[in-house]
Amino acid sequence: MQGREIKVGVNLDLMAAMDRGIPLGRAGTPEEAAGAAYLFCIPESDYVSGQTPLCTGGLTGI
Repeated sequence: MQGREIKVGVNLDLMAAMDRGIPLGRAGTPEEAAGAAYLFCIPESDYVSGQTPLCTGGLTGI
């Protein structure tokens, strides 16, 4: 931008700190998040209502 270099993306130290705070020890993948959404598309979830799934790997206090 006007000859200046601007960093983009997520700070790697911040990402490492987040990973340490997740009980599973890592961030989830897009496939894992899709699996949570898929749960509500299968007959086994027919009796579930009014729920908000949290795909956090065990992280609480969000």
